[in-house]
Amino acid sequence: MTSFGWQILVALIAGVLLGSLAAAMGGDPEESPNWLMTTLDTIGTSYVTILKAAVVPLVITAVISSIANLRDVSNAARLAWKTLMWFAITSLIAVVIGMVLAVVVQPGVGTGQAQPEAYSGSEGSWLAFLKGLIPVNVLGLETTSTVVDPETVTTKVNFNILQILVVSLVLGIAALKVGRAAEPFLTLMQSGLAIMQKVVWWIIRLAPLGTLGLIGTAVFQYGWTSMGSLVKFVLTVYAGLALVAFVVYPVLLKLNGLSVKQFFAGVWPAMQLGFVSRSSLGTMPVTQRVSESNLGVPGHYASFAIPLGATTKMDGCAAVYPAVAAIFVAQFYGVDLTPMHFVLIALVAVLGSAATAGTTGATVMLTLTLSTLGLPLDGVGLLLAVDPILDMGRTALNVTGQALVAAVVSTREGILDRGRYDAPLAGRPFKDDDAPSTPDASLPVPAPVGVAATAETDGQRTE
Repeated sequence: MTSFGWQILVALIAGVLLGSLAAAMGGDPEESPNWLMTTLDTIGTSYVTILKAAVVPLVITAVISSIANLRDVSNAARLAWKTLMWFAITSLIAVVIGMVLAVVVQPGVGTGQAQPEAYSGSEGSWLAFLKGLIPVNVLGLETTSTVVDPETVTTKVNFNILQILVVSLVLGIAALKVGRAAEPFLTLMQSGLAIMQKVVWWIIRLAPLGTLGLIGTAVFQYGWTSMGSLVKFVLTVYAGLALVAFVVYPVLLKLNGLSVKQFFAGVWPAMQLGFVSRSSLGTMPVTQRVSESNLGVPGHYASFAIPLGATTKMDGCAAVYPAVAAIFVAQFYGVDLTPMHFVLIALVAVLGSAATAGTTGATVMLTLTLSTLGLPLDGVGLLLAVDPILDMGRTALNVTGQALVAAVVSTREGILDRGRYDAPLAGRPFKDDDAPSTPDASLPVPAPVGVAATAETDGQRTE
């Protein structure tokens, strides 16, 4: 584990100790918090706010740039369709595993919690979810107004990430169709993506501080009794992540004639960084690097598939986790689920992955799932207590799945460099540029293009 990983671990331990100390000092978290409670809460909420501020420009630039990279590919439409199809297939498998585990293990049963007073018991609608994908404006802005008193009305402005994704996809495809006239726009988007990646990397460096605040806040807000009831939930989620990573992925690799050992050895630097950074977009340069250097995915395809996957391919955050979490919340509050609820969970997982936006935490995805199913939103606050612990495993699975789809599609299309895929790593995180090169088909492979990972984000500069 890198020194950054140790920083995360130390922050988790320190957060638990400081949260316990804050609780022992007395005071009510809501009405009369003590100074330590206030400090921890300020640190945690400030970090989340910074992350949210980076989401919108990250999604816009990453999606448009990934689509723009298709202009260098002769069979762009076919590769794009195959990539999205495999994104959906693996997400569906992952969400089914999550639902089965939650139903069998029943992590939320027996808590004795009553349904929240604000819960109306309304059932979610798949039609309402689909309608929500239609952008109300080009920026995906949504406003909500609340009447505080007859003379005061508060208005909040929020970004709908799913609508922003739809807008970005349309703009990217339109720019691709326009051709040369759109080159300045596409260049601006690619420059913007490089800038935002640097900004996200700076935010990731603050992750230990944010983790300390978030876990400390969780301890004094929920107490050890409530947190103890979440242990079964955490174990269930990690069981689902492990099944997808070490059972489903190896089966898919074997079915496509790829070595399981070579894949995990090659993708390990991205898995490790994803685990400690908890950000798919922050890990994206390393994921792209290992896909090209270690797994033999052509650069022209990796520069499309990996950035798109970093915003839309989330087997951990958007499939296993929301499936287990939604069923856990229903069990926790004693809400009976219908077959339609399970269909909606699968639908949201396959179509709503972009709600995670590739940044730390899957709170938005969880909120989307619960609101679509009509389940109590109080469960979001409950599960935030253990989110930092879960997010490490979720993100590691996310980046592994992104690299897996890139490798599988490449080999099925005959463009994977099998010589590079099968070459030994020799103890290095990335294979040398002169590694053996033997493409898996007689078709000509275009020269790799796209943005290479920089030295500051190649997994070797995380100390």
